[in-house]
Order: sequence, then structure tokens, then C-alpha cells
Amino acid sequence: MTTTENQQLEAIHNFQGKYPKQLWYLFFSEMWERFCFYGMRGMLTFFMVYQLGMEKDVANLQYGATQAWVYAFTFIGGMFADKILGFRKSLFWGGLLMITGSILLMIDPHELFFTGIAFLIIGTGFFKPNISSMVGQLYSQNDPRRDAGFSLFYSGINIGAFFGGILMIGVGKGTFFSSFIPENLRWNAAFGLVALVMAVSLLIFVFTQKSLGPIGLPPIDYNKFKNKRWYEWAVYVGAIAAVPVIIKMVANTQYTDYFMYIIGPFSLIYLFYEMSKLTKAENNKLLAALVFIIFSVVFWAIFEQAGGSLSLYAAEHVNTNLMGVNGIDPNMVNNSANSLFVIIFAPIVGLLWLALAKKKVEPNGVVKFGIGFLLLGAAFYIFYSGQFFTVSSGIASLNIFTLGYFVVTFGELALSPIGLSLMTKLAPLRLQGFMMGMWFLASAYGQYVAGLFGAGISPSENATAAEKLAVYSQGYQQFALYAVIAGVILIAISPLIRKLMQDVK
Repeated sequence: MTTTENQQLEAIHNFQGKYPKQLWYLFFSEMWERFCFYGMRGMLTFFMVYQLGMEKDVANLQYGATQAWVYAFTFIGGMFADKILGFRKSLFWGGLLMITGSILLMIDPHELFFTGIAFLIIGTGFFKPNISSMVGQLYSQNDPRRDAGFSLFYSGINIGAFFGGILMIGVGKGTFFSSFIPENLRWNAAFGLVALVMAVSLLIFVFTQKSLGPIGLPPIDYNKFKNKRWYEWAVYVGAIAAVPVIIKMVANTQYTDYFMYIIGPFSLIYLFYEMSKLTKAENNKLLAALVFIIFSVVFWAIFEQAGGSLSLYAAEHVNTNLMGVNGIDPNMVNNSANSLFVIIFAPIVGLLWLALAKKKVEPNGVVKFGIGFLLLGAAFYIFYSGQFFTVSSGIASLNIFTLGYFVVTFGELALSPIGLSLMTKLAPLRLQGFMMGMWFLASAYGQYVAGLFGAGISPSENATAAEKLAVYSQGYQQFALYAVIAGVILIAISPLIRKLMQDVK
């Protein structure tokens, strides 16, 4: 970096108060992008079952494959951002692709479903890891305010997820605006809403990016090395060329299986290659990051039942009475309750970490991860217990269902924003995009396994409602047990991981 750029970065790092102003700009850009992502996630399995006519186990596998590709491309997008585009250009290009995919789905969500999904997958891969990496670079290496900043950023994610989760499924099902959106165009309108909101996200970023100073600029100075400009254009052309490949891969989940068998080992080989150039201290930190990444696969495989089996469970096995209020759509609760709770409690949890840090009693990142798993296990035991609070045969209480999401929220807050923060702390600067990509690649594996889990607990269509409820419940009990075991292991090995992390907390 030039002297001027170093001065700009130092000025950003030396902000006064709890949060830098640039965090708010990234907050709002990410908020609207997450409206699109979580709105899509919340209605994907529902749309495939009730609009495309897929069998439930097939829809769960398709859901897992689609989400796996989304997060796999965040790994690829992170690599290209590190080496060629920089975070800002990568984010802008990803946004354009997402808008394109949403417009295609708006035109014909049935015939162009997989084409639109392919554009959204690739676009999210370029957008998502790079905005998170820029948040990390707003802080100096040992700034204790970083975790609180990521917790606030995470609440922005969930504000978008809350509105997207409610509005998109509501428009598609006709709960909202049915008086002036014809029934045959409701899903078109829902997907069109994604395109509109994604455009807002991109405009916010375009008009505020100057405040970021040198953060997110390309690693190659194209003004100095004009002969390397073709690198950038090759990335854009390659992304478009990948669309038909992704269509084929997502439509046939067997191809996704093959890809998942390859991308994980490849990413590890590449990581070990990069580690050969680093010091022992840097490598120890990366090994600690790898432990978090591996455990996060288990977390997301269970957590992401929200977009798969829990979506179908809500549609068929939950009543519509929440705290005495009738007529509440369980799918809207499924899509938005977790986000609403995060909006309310993420800032509070962030401030709690700050208060504990001041008293020097804040749990370290490994213990926070372990606590996240224990809370996830408790939440799925609550989902399991829904069969004991039935309001009629095969129909569970929406109150119990919502309570499960309340507990899930605190598990997520103990793990996900802390995970984002840890990736930026543990990775050397030149590998931050790659490690953020690996964090999201772990989510890809989690999503992939979530689809397998969801398909594995899909009840027979010939079963009674009570029998189907029992099958789902038994599955959730199993998932709860996996989460608790993982949490106990993490807390037990925390001293060893802390040694690898060295000065990182």
C-alpha cells in the first residue's frame, strides 16, 4: 500500500466509539442482499414441493445441493477476490449476477427455475465472503471491539432475513397483496422482489465505497500492470460460462455429490500449499481456524434444517395459533422467527461480550463455539418435544415450534458471528478472502449434509399425520444428540486450540 493508503487505513482503525461508520454502510448493503438470500432459502423447498411437484425427499436433496453450491462458490469467489478482483469488484459483479438470476425467475419461475438459481448461486459466491472480509479489515489486528462489530453486522444480516423470510413466502403463497397480484403471477412477483431489493443493496455499496479507503481494492494495480487487465475479464467470462455447468450440477444432485467429494480435498491441498510459505506461528493459527471450520460443518448440517425439513414440517404439522393469536402462517414463523430474535438479541450479546472483555472474563472463541453447539442441541430437543404438545392428531403447537427457534438463536449468536470474526483474526492478510471462503465452504458441506439429513427423515406419503410427525421428531432428537456431543468435545479440547490461536481471543 502507498503512504496515503496506510494513513487512510490507520484513520479507519482509530475510530472513536463502539463501531466504525463504514460498518453501517456495509451493514445496509449486506442487509438487503440477505433479504434476497434468506427470502429465497425460506421458500425454496416449499416452492419445489408445492409448485414444481417434487417428492419431499428429492426436494430436500435439491435444497441441499443448491445451498451447497451457493456456499461452495463463496470459496471460489474468495479466491478470485484475493488474487485478481479485490473485494469491491467481486462484490459488485456478484450483485449484478444475482439481479440477473432474480429477473429470470421473475419472468418464469417454473421454466427458468434452474437457470435463475444458477445465476444466484454464482452471484452470491462473489458477493458474500468479500463483504464479510471488508468488515474484518475495519479493525486493527487486536482490536477487542471486533467481535461486537461482527455481532452488529450479523443483526443487519438478520433484519434482511426477517423481512425477506416473511415477504417472499407471503407474496408467493398469496398471504400478502393477493388483492392486486393475480394468483398466477404471485411467485413471479416474489422473485421480482428479490431483483428490486438486490439493486438497492448494490446502489448503497456503490455510493458509500469511497469511505473504505484502501480496503477491498484489487491486489493487482491495473494502472501499473495494464497487461494483466485480461485476468479480470477472464473471471467475468468464466463466471458466465459456468452457468450451464451449474444448471446441470444442481438439476442432478449426483453431480453435486461428485463435486463435494473433490472441492473439500482440493481446498485443503491448496491451504497446505499456502501454509508452506508461512511461519510456524501463522500456520498454528490456520490450524486453529481449520478446527472451527470442520466443526461448523456439523453445526450447519443441523441448523439448516430450517430451509429443508423444518419448512415442510411447518407446512403440514404445526398449527396457526401463536401466543393466543390465530391465523399465523407457520412457514412465515419458520422463515423469520430466528431472524427476529437475532435482530433483538445480537446487539445485546455483542455488548455482553464487550462487558465481559472489560472484566477479563469473556469466554474464548473455542468455548463460545462449544456453547453454540449445546444451545443448538437444546433447540432440537425442543423441536423433538413438539410431538408431546399436539393440538390435534399430527399437528404440533406453534408456541413450542417458536420456542425452538428462540433457543436456536442464541446458539447461532454464540457461533456464527464469532466464526466470521475468528477467520479474519486467524488468517494472515493475504489469505483472508480464501479463509473466509473456506468458512463458507464448510457451510456448503453443512448445507449438503443438511439435505441428506432432511431426506433421511422424510416420512412416507402413505403414513398418517401422527406417524409423519413421529418420524420428524425422532430425526430432530438424533440431530440434538449430535450437537451436544460436538459441543462437549469442543469445550474439552479448548485448551489445546487456545495454544494454537496464541494471542487471538
